[in-house]
Amino acid sequence: MRNPKIGVVSLGCPKNATDTEVMLGLLNEAGFEITFDNDEAEMCLVNTCSFIGDARKESVATLIELADQGKELIIAGCMAQHFKQELMDEIPEARALVGTGDTRKIVDVIKAIAQDSALRVVEVSDIPNDYNDEVLPRMQTGVGASAYLKIAEGCDHSCSFCIIPQLRGKFRSRSIESLVKEARILVAGGVKEIILVSQDSSYYGLDIYQRMALPDLLRALHEIPDLDWIRIMYCYPTETNRALLETIAELPKVVKYVDIPLQHSHPDVLAAMARPKHPEKVMDLIREVIPDVKIRSTFIVGFPGETEEHVEHLMAFIEKYRFDRLGVFTYSKQTEVPSGHMSNQLPEKVKKARRSKIMKMQHRIASELNQAMVGRVIPVLLEAYDESKGLYIGRSQWDAPGIDNQVFVRENQEGNPDDFPAAEMAEINWVLVEEAHPYDLFGVAVKAPVKDREAVLQEA
Repeated sequence: MRNPKIGVVSLGCPKNATDTEVMLGLLNEAGFEITFDNDEAEMCLVNTCSFIGDARKESVATLIELADQGKELIIAGCMAQHFKQELMDEIPEARALVGTGDTRKIVDVIKAIAQDSALRVVEVSDIPNDYNDEVLPRMQTGVGASAYLKIAEGCDHSCSFCIIPQLRGKFRSRSIESLVKEARILVAGGVKEIILVSQDSSYYGLDIYQRMALPDLLRALHEIPDLDWIRIMYCYPTETNRALLETIAELPKVVKYVDIPLQHSHPDVLAAMARPKHPEKVMDLIREVIPDVKIRSTFIVGFPGETEEHVEHLMAFIEKYRFDRLGVFTYSKQTEVPSGHMSNQLPEKVKKARRSKIMKMQHRIASELNQAMVGRVIPVLLEAYDESKGLYIGRSQWDAPGIDNQVFVRENQEGNPDDFPAAEMAEINWVLVEEAHPYDLFGVAVKAPVKDREAVLQEA
């Protein structure tokens, strides 16, 4: 049997990224050679995304590019689950498909196609519910001192625009014991920040503990030595309750950051989306319970039947609550879900104009909120160094990797080194914010704790 060198491309969300790392960990443990330079690879494992139209286009473009380079393709993830045999029919270079519930079969799949050059394998379960509590090996693909921890798989909600339940199955939690064990392994490997991800993190535990147990998980993770930050992604409005928020406020290692996709503000649009109404209630509760919280949300514009009045309602809502981090997406029609068959589908031009209008407003809000950070001393996790600019690049506790703000940090070249210490890569550093751009901050590494610019200058 030949032992092909295997390259990798991971597309889509952080949940996909964890699946990729598990597949690579299994392959590495089985003795396959992994390369992160696809030019060197004979086979390429492509973990695809099929959430919206743009994601599918990116996945297809990646597959075509690699096929044109003569690579043998192992197509995994949501597109494999979604389109199944169609991909094998359309892409001759595809040697195997691996569905979202079949990632643990990756070693057997690649062994089979490596042994038989004519074989093509499809491992895609009709119902992708294969998810267990075992801690599997992972090969980290991210850069920096952060790692994702997928706490559950699938989703029990039925949002009218979302295909995820079809691609990922019903909601399935992992046990607290399993997650703590995996987190300890990650921290032992140098990870400083654990980022909890699932389709709906606030729903965690309801299936196995008969209660929403995310607060219990947070407390268990909080006990891990050498873990500095715990971040939660993807909360659901009706499940983000006082008990969860009080736990976030109480535990120092849990960052004061709430990621809560609201999708819209107008009750008519939310009803059509099959989403919870009255998002203002959860916004008020978050701000009441967690001091100095920063909130990230996402909204969809151009949903079928959305009117200018609905858009004005959304803009007034965003203006009122002044989201610290915000993503706005144009509605992507999919015929596999109810919204794809609704009347009053809107033209792409209208959707894009509405998104542009809202993002222009958010640009102003973000700029004003960032400007208010000037003079503050904040903790920053440094993750990279820009040689050309002579600056470290990191994130504050209020920023998730890849989607939120960055903090650019300089080392002071003059003055007392006790007051302006050397910056430490892959560690939490204290940074005095000196300058603010709409989506980035700039500052200097300082000693901790100091409260503001005046204190720093007095001590220097």
